[in-house]
Amino acid sequence: MHEMQVAVRNTTDTPVHFADVQLVTPSFKTLPPKKTDATFKRTERTDLPIPYGAANCSPQGLPEVRPATVVAHVRTGSEQPRKVVFQVPHPDPLLARLLRDECSEFLIKQAATIEFGPEWKLSGKAMRGNLIVTRRGAGTVTLNDIGGTTHYIATPDRKPLGVLEAAAQRLETPIELTPGRCDPHAFAEAKKAFLFPLRASIDGGEERVVIVVPPKPLQDRLLAYALEACGLGG
Repeated sequence: MHEMQVAVRNTTDTPVHFADVQLVTPSFKTLPPKKTDATFKRTERTDLPIPYGAANCSPQGLPEVRPATVVAHVRTGSEQPRKVVFQVPHPDPLLARLLRDECSEFLIKQAATIEFGPEWKLSGKAMRGNLIVTRRGAGTVTLNDIGGTTHYIATPDRKPLGVLEAAAQRLETPIELTPGRCDPHAFAEAKKAFLFPLRASIDGGEERVVIVVPPKPLQDRLLAYALEACGLGG
């Protein structure tokens, strides 16, 4: 889910009621206002969650972050709610990072599809299988490295993992996965266990990060393997 926090400050003794809040910027798709019904008394800072849409990316390269505003319907005291537009200082470093990260992934996905292969087997104490890269667009795609998650350590056979040459249509590169932690509470709270960050580049350019997620049947197999390897099975 795309969500960030905006800081609200009220230096008066008059409560301020926010009926809704909305981020508006050309860098991200504009979502409908989020109802908040939040009232703020005197506060140096209180964070208010605000959703934001998908990044507006371009196949031509990474865009520069554009100016943004936070639009809200606000009421003080007994008055009627009124629309207030808050200017976000430009360029905002958080919005710039979110835009860069999402559009970096977009550019890699324009060139190739990167997926977990279907064949994963237990080898010693690790699960071994392949990442499969399938051509979509132009360019040489280099898989530089893959990172682990909150629950799994990902170890490639080599670095870089592999190169999909400009004339090639498909690449398979082996990796192994082992449990990164074994406490039962961690498995119960696993929300990012299968979001593997893959570092890749196109035509020798800037390294970019793509999140690769195993399909649900493989997630179930990896979870069962990790529980067994941790002595938590059964």
